[in-house]
Amino acid sequence: MLLSMTTMAASLKIATDSGAKGSPAGNAIEYWAELINKESNGDLHVDVFYQNQLGGQQEVFDLLVAGEVDLMLNWPMTSYDKRLSVLYTPYMFFNWDEALTAYGQGGWANNMLNGIYNDQGLKFLGAWPEGFVGVATRGSYAKNIAEAENLKVRTPPSFPFPQTLQALGYQATAIDWGEVFTSIQTGVVDGDAGNVIYFDYEYFRDVLDYYVRTKHLFSTGALTMNSESFEKLTDEQQEIVRSSAQKVMEKQFQDGKAFDALYVQKSKESGMEYIEPPESTIHDYATVVREKVWPLMEEAVGKEIMDTIKENATAL
Repeated sequence: MLLSMTTMAASLKIATDSGAKGSPAGNAIEYWAELINKESNGDLHVDVFYQNQLGGQQEVFDLLVAGEVDLMLNWPMTSYDKRLSVLYTPYMFFNWDEALTAYGQGGWANNMLNGIYNDQGLKFLGAWPEGFVGVATRGSYAKNIAEAENLKVRTPPSFPFPQTLQALGYQATAIDWGEVFTSIQTGVVDGDAGNVIYFDYEYFRDVLDYYVRTKHLFSTGALTMNSESFEKLTDEQQEIVRSSAQKVMEKQFQDGKAFDALYVQKSKESGMEYIEPPESTIHDYATVVREKVWPLMEEAVGKEIMDTIKENATAL
């Protein structure tokens, strides 16, 4: 029989793999910890660890799977299970409301991800959205697939980022995050692809001239918890963890949209040209990418999962 929440105290560790103290991700895990501490009346005490305090991205994810970190805001590593790449499926959504409906409690993407995460000994508690990504370049930019063929862009070294950009016509090169600035500066690549505008403004605005919002991915982190850590909690404490994650997600769906718009304005003020393609062009992009990349996704994540995505993704 489980003890009541008032007689069972627990200490938890929360971490993020991508956010220093004071960053949006760092603020998010602080907020999550504060909610849990407050709503449990102190019976749950959460210690916060920021980017690189417990190791690199893969190392911290390993700690989460092992239960040495209990809660995490992360961008999932696919080394354990390629199905985790479903968060990187291109052109599932075309606006924020569609994404909120899918990722919210009871939403189709939430339910699908819960099953995948459970197989890894993890619980998917909600999405933490950053927004729609684009392609940032120097010197020139592409208004359509044909114009992209002479542009070489960096993508994150995770499936299916390179494949998606290749389908959009670009020469895609997978490069680790720490090498992106130098790669653009020295001409190894012409730009960065795979980020919301915040990152290209904040880190690379001195070497980039254009940002094209291709919307090929709705970028989101994942609010997760180790399943064994979760099961050690009382029913009341489990509900506190769930409800607090929901609040963090809902706050980010509001704040993230405004934050993204703020950095569009900042990028314009800095001299970077911001281009938002018309809906017809986005439709063309999505049609080609779904035809070329979704079959590759099915090979990686399985037919059942891709059937769920095809059934629920925004119709073209």
